[in-house]
Amino acid sequence: MTFSEKCLQAIEDGNMEEAQKEFAWALRKDDDEILFNLAEQLYALGLMPQARRAYLKLLERYPDEDELRTALAEIAIDNGHNDEALAYLTQIAPDSPAYVQALLVAADLYQTEGQFEVTEAKLKQAYQAAPEEPAVLFAMGEFYYLVGQFDKAVPFYFALIQTGAVEFAKVDIAARLGMAYAQSGHYEQALGYLKQVAPAYQTSDVRFQTGLTQLELGEFKDAIETLTDLIKDDDQYASAYPALARAYEQTQQYEAGLKAVQEGLGVDQYNENLFALAARMASHVGDFKLMQKYLQQAHELDPDNLTITLEYSNLLIKLGEHQVNVKLLAPLVKADEVDPQLDWNLAVSYQALEKYDLAERFYQAAMPSYNENVDFLKNLISFYQETGQRDLMIDEMEHYVRLNPADTEMQERLDQEMF
Repeated sequence: MTFSEKCLQAIEDGNMEEAQKEFAWALRKDDDEILFNLAEQLYALGLMPQARRAYLKLLERYPDEDELRTALAEIAIDNGHNDEALAYLTQIAPDSPAYVQALLVAADLYQTEGQFEVTEAKLKQAYQAAPEEPAVLFAMGEFYYLVGQFDKAVPFYFALIQTGAVEFAKVDIAARLGMAYAQSGHYEQALGYLKQVAPAYQTSDVRFQTGLTQLELGEFKDAIETLTDLIKDDDQYASAYPALARAYEQTQQYEAGLKAVQEGLGVDQYNENLFALAARMASHVGDFKLMQKYLQQAHELDPDNLTITLEYSNLLIKLGEHQVNVKLLAPLVKADEVDPQLDWNLAVSYQALEKYDLAERFYQAAMPSYNENVDFLKNLISFYQETGQRDLMIDEMEHYVRLNPADTEMQERLDQEMF
């Protein structure tokens, strides 16, 4: 055995003291090709200091070998020594066989610093120099995937598959392509690739995206099967539960949907949107008290979420909980929240509580936004009737029947008032 082989064997055996001894002999005695292979394997094992020593030894012997500089730059980046990495990379000229690899390493460096425009520029240089190089295609795809520009990532993954590469850097390219298609809204293409992902790469993320894509395509039965299987294997994958609940909702399996979202709350109990979804499922099964409980919890988790607040307010009105509704909404009005639905809901509750001055104030505030809304006009007509404002009531009834002439009951009421 060579000293390098003995070193690697000692590492495998967990005998690091012996490994260090054999490594020292390898630096002195093994030939350069064997030492280069040792450096690569040490890097792959995460033994950066030893890999760096081996590459530096080789660079002493081969100062014109730029591949060694790119390797040393990669190690420097891994260690957070970006200035050192740049020093190696700037020594590599554009006519060097290692220049494309140097551009890829430089792109990686700038990406770690969050300089995405420079990263993209380096990658484009590499692509211009080697447009068919798999490593370049993969790097371009991965960059656009990382920054969420999925439409731009797709052509590079597709080109990579056309080179015959189904896997690169331990990444399944069909999975990446499927995920990128899905994220860019091309669901049919996405599902085709997601179904091609090898079993070893069927991660929870891939399986979730498959289920979500089936849901988007209206393949609800398949989505339920995919997401149910995912939860069986990974019951902590919180995002699967609301997706499964929505699939059940689409097939009108409301009890099953409610159960799914309740199980999800056991995994993620601080997600206000999950509570809101649970409330919706509770409404489907007619359990409005449970719906109220979930909306209250959703509101408490995110009191600034106006959509949830208004949904909670609408339910409180439906349940006749007008004191609770006023307590919920009045502070928002004082804080200058401008959504006119707040004014409308407060007006309804103040009317129910017989606080007519306040009710009229909020009806008037809501009127500019809802003057063409027949449901609002019905509430307003009811208010004017209850407060004895007959002329205003008739005006709004006339307005109402112009907007909704099919409501014969309101027309009859108007006729009675007029004659």
